[in-house]
Amino acid sequence: MFFKRDKIDTAFLQKTLFLLMVIALSLLAVKLISLWLLVFGAIVVATVLRATAEPFIKYLKFKESWAVLLGLVILILLIVAAGFFFGREIVLQTNTLSEQLPVAWERIQTQLRASDIGAMILDQVNQLGQKASGVLSLVPKIAGEIASSIANLVVVIVAGIFIAMQPLSYRDGIVRLFPKSQKERVREGLNLSGKALRLWLLGQLFSMVLVGSLTALGLTLAGVPSAGALGLMSGLAQFVPIVGPVVSAGPGLLLAASESSTTFIAALVIYIGVSQLESNVITPMVQKHVASIPTVITLFAVLGFGALLGPLGVLFATPLTVVLHTLVMKFYIGEVLGDHGAEAQVAGEVGKG
Repeated sequence: MFFKRDKIDTAFLQKTLFLLMVIALSLLAVKLISLWLLVFGAIVVATVLRATAEPFIKYLKFKESWAVLLGLVILILLIVAAGFFFGREIVLQTNTLSEQLPVAWERIQTQLRASDIGAMILDQVNQLGQKASGVLSLVPKIAGEIASSIANLVVVIVAGIFIAMQPLSYRDGIVRLFPKSQKERVREGLNLSGKALRLWLLGQLFSMVLVGSLTALGLTLAGVPSAGALGLMSGLAQFVPIVGPVVSAGPGLLLAASESSTTFIAALVIYIGVSQLESNVITPMVQKHVASIPTVITLFAVLGFGALLGPLGVLFATPLTVVLHTLVMKFYIGEVLGDHGAEAQVAGEVGKG
């Protein structure tokens, strides 16, 4: 009798300790969520470097480490060359833009004061500005956050270089954490999600360059000042779908409105036209080999990751969604729910790339 009770108590104790361990590990994972985001950032960097180094490995038979270093040098040279040919003009236009925006806002305020509705709108905006004035007291904290972000960026780049040199060893390290019967499935899922991420990044880079160039050209023809800097802003903002393009259009429309109503309408047409072109032509064309993610999911992913992880969450929301979508389609919908058609569709779309 006593032996049976001791046995039951021991089993109950083991289950309790296991549950406590799971809870503790879950809390630790949530506490270190910013660390996991940096790890994902390193994976993104490694994916870019690996894509650059792949031709040297495949066709010239370079060793992986040397190919990655050569790819890194090529990327640095491309950035330096772009800075040499376009950097001076972009810097001048950016400085001009920072000087023109306050002047443009003053002009718009003058125009708004001329009507009752405009004055009411201006009063609401000024009240918001007064409420936001307390942000100035946070300048030291913001400066510290910027310094911390730069340090994190250096760590992410260095870690990304090491991951890109030996991606299979890091992948196999994750695979070892799973039971023997699941290793092959996990390895296949990681390979599939990695390829999906690489294809998305390459497609997004092409989309950013094309959107930035078209916006700069259109705003130049419309007579909007600092069109080059505004085009660069629009191109970079494409990395954060939906939210980024909307936010980046603000300064351009503000400058256009300060010029004339005709210029404002022309700039608005350009921003909307380029946005529609990107959504309906460019993105489907360059990312046709990536599993399609509904726009609503992308929007809520940006908002959700932003609320959970802050600015870095917004930045990495879409690539995180691409990876999670691929894994969910394969492991949950494909294997748990038994919808092998969906799994095959994702594998086929990514495999064609």
